[in-house]
Amino acid sequence: MAELLTTPLHALHIEMGAKMVPFAGYDMPVQYALGVRKEHLHCREHAGLFDVSHMGQVRLEGKDAANALEALVPVDVIDLPAGKQRYGVFTNAQGGILDDLMIANLGDHLFLVVNAACKAQDIQHLRDNLKGDVTVEVLDDRALLALQGPKAAQVLATFNPKVNDMVFMDIQPVEINGIYCVVSRSGYTGEDGFEISVPAEHAESLAKALLANDDVEWIGLGARDSLRLECGLCLYGHDLDTTTTPIEASLIWAISKVRRAEGERAGGFPGEAKILEQIASKAVSRKRIGLLGQSKAPVREGSKLFDANDNEIGIVTSGTFGPTKGMPVAMAYVSPEFTAVGTEVFAEVRGKKLPMTVEKMPFVPQRYYRG
Repeated sequence: MAELLTTPLHALHIEMGAKMVPFAGYDMPVQYALGVRKEHLHCREHAGLFDVSHMGQVRLEGKDAANALEALVPVDVIDLPAGKQRYGVFTNAQGGILDDLMIANLGDHLFLVVNAACKAQDIQHLRDNLKGDVTVEVLDDRALLALQGPKAAQVLATFNPKVNDMVFMDIQPVEINGIYCVVSRSGYTGEDGFEISVPAEHAESLAKALLANDDVEWIGLGARDSLRLECGLCLYGHDLDTTTTPIEASLIWAISKVRRAEGERAGGFPGEAKILEQIASKAVSRKRIGLLGQSKAPVREGSKLFDANDNEIGIVTSGTFGPTKGMPVAMAYVSPEFTAVGTEVFAEVRGKKLPMTVEKMPFVPQRYYRG
C-alpha cells in the first residue's frame, strides 16, 4: 500500500486524540473525543473547525484564464465578479461529471478548490485542456480550514471584523491572527461559515487560535458527512460520478443560464449536446432525490430501492442517521416516476425492506448568510 499523505495539521490531530482513517489518500481525522453525533450537533449550535487541507487549491493566471476555464465547465466564469465564487462541475464528452469544484475570481487570478480524491486528475485535466495564455499553479504550500456554524462569524470577527461585511459566496484576502489568508464565506455543512486558505506553516497556530474560543470544537469527517447530507449537498464519487449528468443529479441550478440559453456563450462545454438536450426535453432515465427513513435504522450507500410491488427502482448513494433531523436521511437515484415528494419506497437492509419517503432537500434548512 502507498504511504498515506498528511496535512499540515496532522500532528495536532494526533495531539487532540483524533481517530485517524485513510481518506482520499490522506490520513484524516474521522472523529475526536466528542464523537460524531456531538460534533455534528456542536456545529449546528455553535462553531466547528474542519481540516480540509486534503482538498486541491489551484491558481489560474493569464489573460485567457476565464475564457479557457469556461470551455471546461457549464458555468459563467467570464462574468464572475471579482470577490465572488461559484459552484461548478467539470463535465466529460458524455455529459458526465468528472468532479465538482469551487471557482473564485480574486481579481488578478482565478482560484479553484477541487476534491481531494480527484485532485491529480483535475490538475492534469486543466493542464491538458486549458487553451491560450493561462498558467496552472498548484498551491501545495497552503492549508485549508473550514469554520462552520451559527457562531462562526462571531468567532472569526474577533480576529478581523471585516468578515462581518462578507455575504455567502464572497471571497477576499483577509488578515487573520496576523496571517495573510484567503477567506470565503461558504462551506459544506449548510450552516453559515468560512473557508480559510492559509500558508501551511501558519496552519497550526491559526487552528489553535480559533480553538481557544469556547464555541469552537474540532469536527471530523464523520460529522462532516452527516452535516452535508442533512443539507442535501452531494459528495463526489458517491452522489456524483462520470456516468451521471448534472440534470440527473438535480444540479440544473449549477448550469449558468447564459450557458444554456440561445446565444453566443450557450454550450461550448464538454457534453453540451447531452446536457442541453436533457434540459430541453426534461427527460432523464433517473434522478437524484432525498429520502427520509420511517424507522430508526440508517440506510447506507449501496442499498437497493424497491416499489410497493417489489420492483427494483433505484439505489441509495449516501445514507446515515441525521442527528439534527432525528431520523435516517439518504440520497438516491430512482426512476423519474418515483421522484414526487411523499412517494413511499422500500430500501433493502440486511434482507428486510424498510419504508422510506421521498422528501424535498435540504432535510435541514440551510442557513447561509446572504445579508
